[in-house]
Formats: sequence, C-alpha cells, structure tokens
Amino acid sequence: MTRKGFFNAFKDVWMLDGVRTPMVDYCGALGHISPTDLGIKAAREILKRSGVAASDIGSVINGNMAPGDFFQFFLPRHIGLYAGVAQEVPAIMVQRICGTGFELFRQAGEQIEAGTCDTALVVGTESMTRNPIAAFDHRTGFKLGAPVGFKDYMWEALKDPAAGINMIQTAENLAKKYGITREQVDAFATESFARALAAQQSGFLAGEIVPVVSEKFELEGYQTRGIKLGRKVTEVAQDTHPRPSSYEVLAKLNPVFEGGVQTGGNSSALVDAAAAAVVASGAYAKTWGKKPLARVVAAAAVGVPPEIMGIGPAPAIRLLLERTGLKLDDIDRFEINEAQGAQTLAVGKELGLNMDKLNVNGGAIALGHPLATTGVRLTVTVAREMQRAGVRYGISSACVGGGQGIALLLENTP
Repeated sequence: MTRKGFFNAFKDVWMLDGVRTPMVDYCGALGHISPTDLGIKAAREILKRSGVAASDIGSVINGNMAPGDFFQFFLPRHIGLYAGVAQEVPAIMVQRICGTGFELFRQAGEQIEAGTCDTALVVGTESMTRNPIAAFDHRTGFKLGAPVGFKDYMWEALKDPAAGINMIQTAENLAKKYGITREQVDAFATESFARALAAQQSGFLAGEIVPVVSEKFELEGYQTRGIKLGRKVTEVAQDTHPRPSSYEVLAKLNPVFEGGVQTGGNSSALVDAAAAAVVASGAYAKTWGKKPLARVVAAAAVGVPPEIMGIGPAPAIRLLLERTGLKLDDIDRFEINEAQGAQTLAVGKELGLNMDKLNVNGGAIALGHPLATTGVRLTVTVAREMQRAGVRYGISSACVGGGQGIALLLENTP
C-alpha cells in the first residue's frame, strides 16, 4: 500500500553525537533564560563532545516555537555564530510544532545527501516559561470601551481553531475511539515516572545532559551573550520533573474535562530545555575518525485528522516500515513523545506495539515536552539506548498539533 506523506531514505547520514540541557520545570531555574542562550549552550557542548571543529560545520538548522524574547528572528543565526560556526555558513529556523526536532534531522539528511554540506549543527530550543502574553489586535490603537486583547500565548496555542478543540480534547477523542480508561492512563503515567526515576538514578540520563552554569558567550567584535542563573543557584544538572508518583496519587487528580481521562499528572510536563546534535556524512566521519552514535536511516511525515492529531505517530511509523521493508518486530526501541497518556496508548493500540520497547527510560509525562527540543531529545535518547542495549533499530516519533505525525528510523551499527 502506498501512503501519502513525506519519506526520505538516507544512504550515508550519521548522527555523530547528541546532548541536551536538563529539562527544568516551568517557572523554574531556567525560566528567565532566553531560548537562544539555552541553544548556544547545547550547541557549544555538542561540538566539544563530538570533537567536531566549529569551522567544519556547513549548515546550521535550528528549531524554536514560541518567542522567548524580542529577538527570535535571529535565534538560529546567533546560535551558529556564538557556537563558533563560520560567518559564511547560513542558518535556518525550522517549525513543525512538536515535530520540529525531528524535522531538523530530516532537513539535515536532505542537505547532506544533496551534497550541500558534510556536517550540520541541529539545535532545538524552547522556553515554555517565556511564552509571551501577547496581543495582535492593537497596532492601530485602543478604542474606547473595546476589549483589550492580551492573552496567554501558550494557552491559546494549545487550541486548534480548525477543529474547535484543544490538544487535551484530541487525546480525549482518542480515548473514546480506542476504549482507553482513566485507570489505564494513570497506570501508564505511573510507569513513565518510575522509568524516568530509574534512568536518573542509574546515571543513564546524566550521560546526555550538560549541566547549565552561569557563563559568558564571547564573540569577537560583537555583544557578549551568556547565561546568568538565579541567586544561590550555581549549577542546574538534572531534570526536575521526575518524582515518585504512585498510581494512588495520580488517581486522585481531577481530570481536565469532567468525565475525561487526562489530568495534569498524566499529560506531558511543561519544561524549559535545549538539545543539539551533529549530523554528518559517512565520508566526513571516516575521514576524521569519528565513531557515530547512530545512522539516520529514514524519515517520514504524514497528515492525520486534526481532531485526533495524537494518532500521528502510527501512520508515520507505518510509512517508515513500509518504505524501508522492515517489520514492527524488527524495531527494538521506540521513543514516542508522551504528549498525553491516552494519546500514546492509542498509538500503541493502533500499531499493536510491544509496550516494553517504548520509552524505557521514561517519557514526556515524567521528563517534560519542550516543544522544539523534544524531537532532538527523543532521537538522542533512543540512539543512546540502542547502544546500551546492543540492539539494531530504533524509532523516535511524535504527534503534531493540527494533525500530523513524524518519525525517524535509526540504526545502531558496529
């Protein structure tokens, strides 16, 4: 069966390494930091960890959804410049909402396969805290007695005006469609928290985290940027949302909608974070003796009905498998974004997924979902988990508001 959607197969594209900042709760220790500076921090660290010289980077591909300051237009360019990338190398901003981080890899793969560049610096960065309180109606002034239109940018952006519902309601639609109960969603959330805590305590998550400290980002001839943490905070070194969360505790929380299955405890957490990776051609990796983290095999993006947008990973994963000739059982690890618990369970039911292979180190319910960062984080995590487990294939995927799904297929090679 031929399915509509984007599909890219890559012959010789590799993720050399990946890293992220800690994911810190909304209004927490990273809440006052510009997403540009979080992105610069992640970008500098990935170049250091991968051993790739900034002068070798041939493309800067960055993602960010909500403006965290007045200078978002410059975000990808400034991340590249302050990471030390040559001025001649262009930068681009990418936006596919919750699929943005995956789209960075897809576009990097396209550029490398086309011979546009040998290496790409991909960075997803997001400050959920700094989503603005915004107005779009007052350029011509305030009329006497007219309503003042300032609204919470993030809250309003959770609504899909085409379908007339918000993202939580799309998950409720899936719960009804697939017969998913509140008990099942809370049990899934309990497992997400438990797995994240175990991964944190074992040190697995620390392996992909760069601690954030107060520091300056110098660029000769230009203004100095940097990160300044709050008083008495010297370092932010681990994710803050994972916590003991028993089924009994989660079951006591009120649903967002009366009679529904979604609560604040079994939906993705609001966090601030950035993540980065270096994507390169096989020729570059071989020439410079780099041992890649994983091969980027293929990417797929599809559309689904907006009112059940959360099912998007299922057809995206099916398209990947169909076009690569693999079967679901060939995939040993899945990282599927836990936008909402019912949404992820619906994807699992639709695919017939072995849930023991899914989000084995916890998911967004426990760790958080910083929109443009998420796809990079999930892709780095699944690659690292594949190496640790000694398995061959993994998929990272997410649903996308408005009715889309996106997925990446990775291979762990000897």
